[in-house]
Amino acid sequence: MLACPCGRTAAKGLALALDACCGAYHAGRAAPDAQSLMRSRYSAFVLGDVSYLLATWHPSQRPAELTLEAGAKWLGLEIKQHRSTGEDTAEVEFVARFRVGGKAVRQHERSRFVREDGRWLYVDGDVL
Repeated sequence: MLACPCGRTAAKGLALALDACCGAYHAGRAAPDAQSLMRSRYSAFVLGDVSYLLATWHPSQRPAELTLEAGAKWLGLEIKQHRSTGEDTAEVEFVARFRVGGKAVRQHERSRFVREDGRWLYVDGDVL
């Protein structure tokens, strides 16, 4: 079993399998909320799934292309807060940790999400 990189656990604290967690969203299922989308995007960074990252980025903010940090080793994701800001909008505050070129990086961000046509999309975020 390949554990899901997002770190979500089952009731007994055991790591969820990728296929039972973010893998379902990578395969096309719509994330039920912004936090699940955030987790699946983190997993996509870990797995190098650029097409998923671009597909889940709101068209108004989506870059034309995305190049991931070569050699990054992802170390973990911590969700600090998840809150609804409207019927179809939400914010997720998170800390993602990774190491690149021997240096530890801590990405602390408050991300904004919007739901359109039943699918949550990442809009943008503020680095904290």
